[in-house]
Amino acid sequence: MTATTRPVHDGADDGTDDGADGGALGRRAARGVLVALGGQGLRIGVQVLSVVLLSRLLGPTDYGLLAMVMAVIGVADVFRDLGLSTAAVQARTLSAAQRSNLFWINTGTGLLLSVLAVGSAPLVQALYGRPELGAMTQALAAVFLLNGIATQYRADLTRRLCFGRLAVVDVAAPAAGLVAGLALAGSGAGYWALVGQQLVQYLVMTVLVVASGRWVPGRPDRRTPMDGLLRFGWHMVGIELLGYASRNADSLLIGTRSGAAALGLYNRAYQLLMAPLGQVRAPTTQVALPVLARLQDDPLRWAGYVRRGQQALGYTLVAGLALVLGAADPVTAVFLGDRWDGVAPVLRLMAVGGICQTLAFVGYWVYLSRGLTSALIRYSLFETAVRLVCIVVGSGHGVVGVAAGFAVAPALTWPVSLWWLSRLAPIPLRQLVTGALRILALAAVVVGCSWTAALGVAGIPAPLVLLTAVAAGVAGYAALLAVAPPVRRDLRAVVDAVRTGLGRRPA
Repeated sequence: MTATTRPVHDGADDGTDDGADGGALGRRAARGVLVALGGQGLRIGVQVLSVVLLSRLLGPTDYGLLAMVMAVIGVADVFRDLGLSTAAVQARTLSAAQRSNLFWINTGTGLLLSVLAVGSAPLVQALYGRPELGAMTQALAAVFLLNGIATQYRADLTRRLCFGRLAVVDVAAPAAGLVAGLALAGSGAGYWALVGQQLVQYLVMTVLVVASGRWVPGRPDRRTPMDGLLRFGWHMVGIELLGYASRNADSLLIGTRSGAAALGLYNRAYQLLMAPLGQVRAPTTQVALPVLARLQDDPLRWAGYVRRGQQALGYTLVAGLALVLGAADPVTAVFLGDRWDGVAPVLRLMAVGGICQTLAFVGYWVYLSRGLTSALIRYSLFETAVRLVCIVVGSGHGVVGVAAGFAVAPALTWPVSLWWLSRLAPIPLRQLVTGALRILALAAVVVGCSWTAALGVAGIPAPLVLLTAVAAGVAGYAALLAVAPPVRRDLRAVVDAVRTGLGRRPA
């Protein structure tokens, strides 16, 4: 199937006519978000189930060892992608020959990185002083090749808005990995259960995405023009490297200074909250990027999509993060069990950071949809520097200090991001700022209600404490809606977008 073939849609219309009217494009976007979020909701359910079950079979040290390996070798995955998946999705046109060339570049790079990862295993082992890490690194090296093969198949499905097929892949692969992990953990494999979980997940993902793509790459063709795609990709490599350094400095510092057990606590908080959050935000980008890219020549409609994107993320994800912040203690007790008490303060601080990150997330869409990769690199340099300083300063106070640095950094960089973008693109700055303030007010109400309720019933079984806190937070949300018309209008816009995606008329 060529890049210009129009497949039967699977939850979102796969048409890519740049001349489509705004209403049709809006319906496709909303429908795509719903399908993608539905799939990610199931995937998050699998991930949470994995956290709940495996955390009761494995200890902090097991998770810390895996996090040590991934913090080091994960940087290679940035080079495996080479920014070419985003380049393929963002491109206005993509020929079959270009797509095939991108496939061979990603696959060859993945193979090379697998070999390099095997060779670097002794270095990873020496960095942390843990003999177990050498064999773990060599086993996980296969992930690079699998990801390299899958990269352009995923990009093609995204480009054609085949979100239903992607949703199936994104649920089935982690589910298969969880089954493998539970089987290994139950047999006493320890940290190897986590390695096996990763390998099975990526193997199943690769098989399914190739089967869903329904195309066979052609031979590499040197005559095909690739300069624009490669140039965009290299800019994305720089951006992703900065992001990787920013995201993994915390794990490296904790692992080298405090050891595997402390890193395991931090990792569980991250996996319980930030990993699912990233999985929810990813499909919104998956849908928003191709839609916004097509609206570049219509500033008013483009700005409207940006504003509604912030509203959709704020009144759902930020509200959920506020609940976690207010009920961190019962959340930890219910989902992780008694061995993980040290996770609660880390989880609370991560929720603060997650709120700021989510409000700033639409800025990432703006940079990519308008091809502002050079500007994004410059901003990413600033953002990475701020985060590294915050984390290094916080690391003097252990795991909780690192988490505090994680929370403070996005609160400092988010306002700068808005100012920077206002100089580069026609973003609705005033509307984004006032909208964010309303969302933060809502979050404060939810935190206050859930936290007060959790403290008021402390001492009863943890599941009941959690239910009470959630009920109080939801009641606070509803009360603010009742007394604040601007908040009501914002939420109505989100609901109307959902109804549009379902093929119904706005309320």
